This record gives sequence, C-alpha cells and structure tokens, in this order.
Amino acid sequence: MRVATDIGGTFTDLVCLKLDEKTGKPIGIEVAKSDTTPDNFEQGVLDTISKANLNLKQVDFFAHGTTVVINALTERKGSKTALITTKGFRDVLEIARCNRPDLFNFNFVKQPPFVPRFLRFEVEERMDYKGQVLRDLDTSTLMSIIKTCKEEKVEAIAVCLLHAYKNPKHEEQLVKELTKLFPEVEVIASYQVTREWREYERTSTTVLSGYVLPIAKKYLDNLAKKLYSKGLQNAPYIMQSNGGITTINDVRANPITMVESGPASGVFGAIALGNVINKKNLIVLDIGGTTAKCALIENGQVKITTNYKIEHSRTQAGYPIQTPVIDIVEIGNGGGSIAWIDKGGKMHVGPKSAGAMPGPAAYGRGGWDLTTTDANIITGRIHPDYFLGGELQPDYKSIDIASEELCKKLNGSKEDVAKGIIRIANANMINALKLISVNKGYDPRDFTMVVIGGGGAMHGADLARELQVSELIIPPHAGVFSAFGMLMSDIRRDYIRTNVITLTNDQKLIIEKEFKDIENEALSNFELDGYGLDDIKFTYYADLRYAGQEHYVKVLLENFSSSTPLKEIISHFHKEHKKHYSFELDAPVELVNFHLVALVEVEKPDFPTMKKTGKKIVDAIFDTRKVDFDDLGIHQTKFYHRHLLEPEMAISGPAIIAEKATTTVVTPVHKVNIDNYGNLLLTLQKVL
Repeated sequence: MRVATDIGGTFTDLVCLKLDEKTGKPIGIEVAKSDTTPDNFEQGVLDTISKANLNLKQVDFFAHGTTVVINALTERKGSKTALITTKGFRDVLEIARCNRPDLFNFNFVKQPPFVPRFLRFEVEERMDYKGQVLRDLDTSTLMSIIKTCKEEKVEAIAVCLLHAYKNPKHEEQLVKELTKLFPEVEVIASYQVTREWREYERTSTTVLSGYVLPIAKKYLDNLAKKLYSKGLQNAPYIMQSNGGITTINDVRANPITMVESGPASGVFGAIALGNVINKKNLIVLDIGGTTAKCALIENGQVKITTNYKIEHSRTQAGYPIQTPVIDIVEIGNGGGSIAWIDKGGKMHVGPKSAGAMPGPAAYGRGGWDLTTTDANIITGRIHPDYFLGGELQPDYKSIDIASEELCKKLNGSKEDVAKGIIRIANANMINALKLISVNKGYDPRDFTMVVIGGGGAMHGADLARELQVSELIIPPHAGVFSAFGMLMSDIRRDYIRTNVITLTNDQKLIIEKEFKDIENEALSNFELDGYGLDDIKFTYYADLRYAGQEHYVKVLLENFSSSTPLKEIISHFHKEHKKHYSFELDAPVELVNFHLVALVEVEKPDFPTMKKTGKKIVDAIFDTRKVDFDDLGIHQTKFYHRHLLEPEMAISGPAIIAEKATTTVVTPVHKVNIDNYGNLLLTLQKVL
C-alpha cells in the first residue's frame, strides 16, 4: 500500500492506494477525512488512519504534507528567535523594502519584524560581494550575546552575515561556535536556507525558518515516532513547496521548505493526470475549507519562484520567503469563509474562516456566522445525505439564526444573501485565476481547468463559464486530491546560486564550472540518502535579465551541456522576456542566478482505470430536488452517486454529482462525460 496524508486548514485528508503485489497495478483506493487538530497536528493524521482502518505494517510508502509551518507563521505561534548579523546591518530586517503594494493607500501598515530589535545582535566581520574576506570574524562578543539570549529564553538563533550567499565561511564558523557554547538552542544560518542574493529577503527567510525550526522538529519527530509505533516500517517522506518530496532529516534542517507543501502536491498531481490524459496546458484550482489556491501549467511545466511572500495585501508589504515555491496565488476564500458586512454596508466573503471548530453554521457546533458552505446548502447544491461525507446532517436551524443579521442589514431574503455570498466568493476566485493567466499574458480559453479540494467542484462550472474555459475536469477523489498528488511526486531538491555575469563567450567556462560545482553539492547531499549519480536527473535553469534591469526572467536551459551555444540561451531569454513584458531589447544579457533541480524519480503507480460493469445512468440517480443556479434559474435537478457512474456515461445539466469528499455542481448549460479514469469532463452544451 502507498499512503499520503495532507493537513489542511480545516480538514486532514488521507489517500491509500492499494497495489497488486505481483503486477504493482492499482486495485483500489481508500480515502478518509477528519478534522484538523491545531493543538496536536499529528492527531488528525492518526484519526484518518484509524478511519481508514489501515494497518501501517502493510504500507511501503508514506508521504505527508502539512500546514504546520504556515500556521505557525500566520498565527505567530513559533519560537522566540534571535538574529546575529554583520555589524552595521542589525536593522535590515526592520528597514525592509520601501516599495508599497498600493502606493496611495493611506491604510498601509508597516508590519513589525519577527525578531524585535533587542534580540538582533551584530558581530565584527566582512566579506565583499565577490566572497573575499575583508575582515576576519571576531567572536569575542559571542558570550555576551549568548548570555542575553539565555536571559530572554531564546529558543532559536538565525545567523545571516553579509554576502554569505557567495562565501559562507564566516557563517560556518559562527554556527560551529554557537553549537559548542549554546547547545540547547536551535541554530540556523542563511547558507543552509538560501544561497540567493538580496539582503533583506535572505535575512527574512533565515529568521522565519529559525522561527518555526523548534516546533517543526518537534512535530516531525512526534509524527515519525507515532507512525513507527503504529507499525510503519519505512521512513515517511515530507512534501515540500517546490512540488517534490524529501526526507524528514532534510526538512528538519530547513523547515521553511514546507511553507506551501499542501497546495504544491495538488498541482503536481494535476500535472501527472494531465500527462495521462494528454492535457499539457492546465489551470489548477484547489478550494479547501480555508483558502483557494490556483496555479497555471504550461506544456506540462509549472513555474517555480523564490519571490514568495506571506501576509501580502494592499495594506501590508508582507514577509518575503526566498525558498523555491510553485508560482501559486492563494486567497482567503474557502468553504468555511465567513460572510460579513463592512461599515459602508458592503458584503464581503473571507478571509476569516470558521475552520473546523466551530465550523460553518450548518455544523451545529456553535458557529453563528454564515459561510460559503452554508450558502451552498441554502441554494440546495449540497445534498443533506452527503454533507461532511454523510457523517452529519446540516443544522438548518443554526443556518437560519446565522443568516438573520445579514438578511436584516441587506434587506433581503436568506436565499438572496446565499446567492450573494456565492457570487462574491466566485468573483474573488476569478480575480485570483486572472492573476495567474490573463495578467501574465495567457488566455484562459487555451487551457483546461482542473478543480480539486472539497470546494473545487462546487464552484468550478461557474468559474469556467466566466473565464470561457472550454473544458473542466474533476478527477476522482477530488476532495483529497492534494494527498493523492503526493503519491505522484518525486524526491526533489532545488539549488540556487547567485553569480552575476554577462553572457559573453569568454564567460562560458565559468557557467559550466558553476553548474558542475552545484551538481557535486547535490550529489553529496543525495549520497547521504543512499542515491548515486545514476539515480539523479538534473534540470538546468538560469535567471536572466538585460543589463541594467533590477529583476529577471527564469529560463529553462533544455538539454544543457558544455556544447550548448550561448546564442541559444540568449535567444530563449528574448522569447521569454517578450512573452512576459511584450518587448525585447538589443542589450547585453546578464545571468543572475544558477538554478539546478536535482530529481530522484520515485516509482509511481499508474492512474487507476475504471472498469465498466454495465450499469445504467438511471442506477446512479438517488434524488430529485430544486436547486438554485443563480442567474441560470431554479431547476428540478437530479442528484447522482458518483461511485455509480462509469466510463462513456453522459449527463446533461442541471445535475448534482455527490461523493464522499466533495460535490460537483453541473449547471444547466453544461454537460458531463465520464472518461476511462473516472474523471468528470464538463463542457458547455449551450451558450446563454
């Protein structure tokens, strides 16, 4: 058996793929959901294992994604952290960047750094931008720093020295001394986190990784310990933000790589699905209980970026995290997003969420705020027998109470308010989808949309219609697809090194040597896990820009080798720059960052195909009810059991297709076909 678990903001998901021992072919899938347990995250994982009645002794492969890191950051539940930096650079963290997200927004608030000034320390040392030592490291003040840290009960120390991305010698010396003199504290240095330039971003990333280091280590150790006690034989793998899995020891050393692990796995699961059904251009939308995430896949590839921020908004600059993350847009809109009225009488949905406890009003657990889930129940889009996987009947009385205040303020009926909530939630998601497509020069009509997560199939048809996307795919077990995606991920590590050079023929040897040095480092790291050169696949990227520009464009160097002409690399850059910014220049081109992806392919199961048993479409119908499709009207609608649908079946909307972990809304203008893998393929049957 192969198992993956994913801790989300509201639910913890599990997928178990059972394989034939002789052929290795999938013979069954088991899924389970349980409430996420923020006070003890690993308990949610154990609850799903218990629900699925799994014997971990039979599990060969276990992968895990988690929101522990992002939750600790956003909820400020990390460890007390200190910073040691080069003399004169103590306030880099507080000065930050002067560019505002919205220049003329007078509600802008400068966010406080994660490390207060009295816990930011300086040491005498200096490297120049070439990595040459100008002043040796002076550790004479270290005992005084340690004394203060002990008095203040500091749990983690982040070390970030000037130009250490180029030469980490002084950081290595400092970490060695700190570990010897202050062994009870966790220490992390910038060279262990990022070897990319930009002083503020590098410092911020190191501090945030240090901030979550103690709790992440404790969590991962507890999880592994409990899984082993339940019978797991092989060490679990952990999902990273770059879309790859890695070992627990690798993540323990730098936990910030887990900051967006859940969304990444869903995107890479969609890529694997696209490869099977020959769909290379995809827009992926993952709607959970707390957030909605979306990403664009072009020709089977997703963009990886290090320009990632948390808590970034119109009024907040956010905190940069310079670690490889899939290029994803995330908004605070999910099934648990709360509807509220501002002082001007305008209704909003999210970003605040009801979570798992108390949850939406329909849960009947004391939640008195109306949410997106409640709105879908009011409009009849969720069947009461399939609410929360059939484990709970909606509490209609609580929904009525929760809707009273909104109805009064908006002078409308409960049904009108519910439709308004769904419209606003959809509008928020449309804006997010445009950020990854239209705003970056892509036409959504050229893509197929894949919707996953507990809420993806609920809203997918409306969103596809708005964006004029011709085809919408809801894969089997879409509600737990992020966990499923982990079973399709490879062991991946990204190595990024800054070395600014102008692309001229006399620099060709430097480029080759730099990539070779990075390859050797990657090989050394993988050898610790028992992998050799024959196991590793290298992919080469370069961050390029025109001389004089501030920022760069990432370019894939396909089939890169010592014989690759520079003209070819420069030509690729011109094309990418024109695609992004609609122009190209006759100017020298600079290489800023070397980016090497080292991949060890994990044996992955095939996507299971669905067998035809001869059932008829009418066998899947279990109810007929009125459903409100907003601008498309109220219709008598058939409800279908998804597990009774088979390949080559077709359904004309309106229809509701219910399954354990999600519900698919098929509008009156859509039709559904089921393919050999059990995917629901929605296309427009008529245009209004």
